[in-house]
Amino acid sequence: MTNSNNSKVSSFSNEISCESPIKFPCPFQSNPHEIAKLAAQDLQTSLLPSLNHNFGIDPVEDNRPIGKMFGVLVVNDVEGEIGYLSAFSGKLNGGNHYEGFVPPIYDGLQEGGFLNKGMTELSVIVRKVRALQELKDPRKESELEALIEQRSEHSQALQRKLFESYYFLNNDKKSKSLLEIFSGKQPQGGSGECAAPKLLQYAFMNDLKPIAIAEFWWGTSNSQQKVHKEYYPACEEKCRPILAWMLS
Repeated sequence: MTNSNNSKVSSFSNEISCESPIKFPCPFQSNPHEIAKLAAQDLQTSLLPSLNHNFGIDPVEDNRPIGKMFGVLVVNDVEGEIGYLSAFSGKLNGGNHYEGFVPPIYDGLQEGGFLNKGMTELSVIVRKVRALQELKDPRKESELEALIEQRSEHSQALQRKLFESYYFLNNDKKSKSLLEIFSGKQPQGGSGECAAPKLLQYAFMNDLKPIAIAEFWWGTSNSQQKVHKEYYPACEEKCRPILAWMLS
């Protein structure tokens, strides 16, 4: 598969040495199918070394290293040609868009979007709260309490509006919002920003058939003790409800 038809689909750099799975493997297993591992290894030797980010692999880098979860999705196009998509979880260097990687499901960083405006407004409230807290003036107590309540309401409303902006396709291109998928319950922050939903969303939007998926950690360990180059299953709390819908 060439990149001329779709710039997000990468061709395997080496000959594929295994058969494709008959059925799409479960994304909640830590040992991916061999063809997905080949795609992951391909990504690790092609795009990842070119990224301007300190993953903590090179000891001479002196800025703070941050590892990242990446994912690959092996796909067939409408003509049956094989390739793979690449994604990262969350943001990378504070951005959502990088050449060779699929875009986010919803771009909260888009210029003029409600999220940037809402965060700016929230920052103003936070600064006012901190200023009154530093004063420690009993006469300002009621004003401080009102601001704290305003901060909480603003934050919750902004989070809900963000959740309402996430829509996920399944294989039949039917769509559900994040709140519909979680049946009205409050999803965890960051739901929908993991690599697996991004990969499947892009595949379904572009008539690409998912074959196999793999997610791996790249770089220095994090608070959950992720290990460099180790494969990990899709996360339970954020991804299971979403992927259950997308793969239905």
